[in-house]
Amino acid sequence: MKEKRTPKVTLVGAGPGDPKLITVAGLQALNEADVVLYDALVSKDLLEQSPGAELIYVGKRRNNHRYPQEEINQLIVAKAFQSGHVVRLKGGDPFVFGRGAEELQYIESFGIETEVIPGVSSATSVPQRQGISLTQRGVSESFWVITGTTSNGSLSSDLELAAQSTATVVLLMGMSNLPFIVHEYQKHGRGMTPIAIIQNGFMKGEKAGIGRMDNIESVVNEKGLSNPAIIVIGEVVKHSYKLSSIYEEVESFYALKS
Repeated sequence: MKEKRTPKVTLVGAGPGDPKLITVAGLQALNEADVVLYDALVSKDLLEQSPGAELIYVGKRRNNHRYPQEEINQLIVAKAFQSGHVVRLKGGDPFVFGRGAEELQYIESFGIETEVIPGVSSATSVPQRQGISLTQRGVSESFWVITGTTSNGSLSSDLELAAQSTATVVLLMGMSNLPFIVHEYQKHGRGMTPIAIIQNGFMKGEKAGIGRMDNIESVVNEKGLSNPAIIVIGEVVKHSYKLSSIYEEVESFYALKS
């Protein structure tokens, strides 16, 4: 008879896409897992770190949710009692728009031991890969990280406040609401604000579009940008050591068209 193991759940941040960006502690948890429940943006290479474990895909993509959140919570608990050590593997950092706190609260209500292993957040790492520093002396003293789509599909009301500040703004899950984001900045007379959109950060097919708020929708159409993508707004965009020359070319192109 198989020895019954003590139930435990470890919430692991997998990082932004590149499997090398997971932490050493995250790898160790995967090595020890009996069951791994993983999300859509998690690199499949990481699953090879859990030999013999039961692998369950519970990813949620726009209009394609394999499991509702309530069922995921219940499945985690059931597998912990049934099999022992469950690793809940989430892309990026599980506490940055990852519902990590919600899941832990539910799990702990059953008296199950839990552990959290943070991950590298896409909100900060993906812009870095494109040479964008979210804070920069003399340019930006702070940054906001905002969800681009709330639970009811609308734009976060925080964006109105952010659009009136000089802070860098990073929007996750915001592509479907891009026209509303543009309108919010234009409403406050900030149509010239630099903006970058980075698709598939740290993954195959990564590409970026850069411009200003007034022309970014044209840039998106020309480059065929779509989800999953991160939107970075603010003066730091045009100071990127990788994107500054592209920004100047875009500005010149649209100046000639206008």
